[in-house]
Amino acid sequence: MAPRANWKGFLRLSLVTCPVALYPATSDTEKVSFNQINRKTGHRIKYLKVDAETGDEVTSEDIVKGYKVDTDTYIEVTKDELDDIALDSTHTIEIDEFVPKTDIDNRYLIRPYYLVPDGKVGHDAYAVIRETIRSMDKVAIGRVVLTNREHIIALEPLESGLMGTLLRYPYEVRSESEYFDDIQDVKLTRDMLDLAKHIVEKKSGAFEPELFEDHYETALIDLINKKRSGAPMAVKSTPKSGGNVINLMDALKKSLASEKDAGPAAKVAKETAKKPKKCVEGQREMLLPISGKGGKDAAAKEAAPKKADKPVRATTRTKKAG
Repeated sequence: MAPRANWKGFLRLSLVTCPVALYPATSDTEKVSFNQINRKTGHRIKYLKVDAETGDEVTSEDIVKGYKVDTDTYIEVTKDELDDIALDSTHTIEIDEFVPKTDIDNRYLIRPYYLVPDGKVGHDAYAVIRETIRSMDKVAIGRVVLTNREHIIALEPLESGLMGTLLRYPYEVRSESEYFDDIQDVKLTRDMLDLAKHIVEKKSGAFEPELFEDHYETALIDLINKKRSGAPMAVKSTPKSGGNVINLMDALKKSLASEKDAGPAAKVAKETAKKPKKCVEGQREMLLPISGKGGKDAAAKEAAPKKADKPVRATTRTKKAG
């Protein structure tokens, strides 16, 4: 089921307009998350809003926003005052200009969205705008109002649709000079660079995100499954330190030698081992079924004794806690 649209309105290029909907292109809902609970009772922790000085609980109607100007001094700003200065959304993404994609510094990128036609009308106008951007091999820069703030959005074709990426304003991007000024100017020999290039060539390949594995997420799922099944917890051994690099040239030579020893067969085996199972749509599906969520069979299975050394990975999707 497609997620709920974050925004609906119109996409306009001069006099060409079409209704569109904006959907988030990424999601963190599949990741394992935790709630804080009371160790003694097992009950979930509830947080109260209290006065920092008196410790008294404060009701929602008595809470206002304040801008800190000094240690104990705040400028109070009410909801009505914020509403008065809020930008009135025109519910329209106005395309102002077209720029080369290479002109956009990666530091300005915030998050991607999918922009799709909203409803059965306007598909022709949508296609005209999409193909115009594609034919010019550029990115369309527009403006959109989300949650009372105006955002800059960059639009580019993605297969049969459009991807919009929110961009930061210049004041949100820190200057690199604050961090890079103290980096020493090191003189490198050609031999060092040639060895480093050989290592890069050995490790070069195509970008295939489906081969990536979130090892921490997998470890979390295994931990939860083992604890639910009563399996013993293995003690993690402390990895040995590799030590400091004394001679950079020797380190480069040893790195290149280790890459050569690995050979193409080892690389193929490694990539094959990384490939995820096709039947798994999300990490959450690997969790054991929760009793009461999967009917009588799931409840009976949960109640039955489990082998301690073989935690089960179920394919039934479970409802996320909280």
